[in-house]
Amino acid sequence: MAQTYDPVAKLNELIKGIDFAMLTTIRSDGSLHCRPMATQEVDRDGVIWFFSDSTAQKVEAIRKDNRVNLAYSDVGSQRYVSIAGRCELVRDVGKAKQLWSPLYRTWFPKGLDDPNLILLKVHVQDAEYWHVPEDRMVQLPGFAKAGIAG
Repeated sequence: MAQTYDPVAKLNELIKGIDFAMLTTIRSDGSLHCRPMATQEVDRDGVIWFFSDSTAQKVEAIRKDNRVNLAYSDVGSQRYVSIAGRCELVRDVGKAKQLWSPLYRTWFPKGLDDPNLILLKVHVQDAEYWHVPEDRMVQLPGFAKAGIAG
């Protein structure tokens, strides 16, 4: 029986073991700004979650323009992945509990009770990765660009 293609599984395979993504947001003046974010898995709906401080500059940028890019890089295995999407700011205690790791206490000493804790919900719209044998970036099919509300 033929195996069906699963874009979420492929994307998880590509980013597995890469501890940090570089999140790029668009500032109010139109300039781009990147910062490292602790990696989460892509959930079955094609969403990547991150924790953030609600007072951070990235949150303000996302409020003004929710277009973001995530860049993953692992030189040793020559895995390079670029993900474009729309970011939603979410306060969801249940989801935060599900995603929480003791590692996050570094940034949120009060843990899940931190009043500034917010989730970034990145809806993957487009993904591409470096395909070593072809020496070029390859589009990862299966993520809808037009289907996600801006």
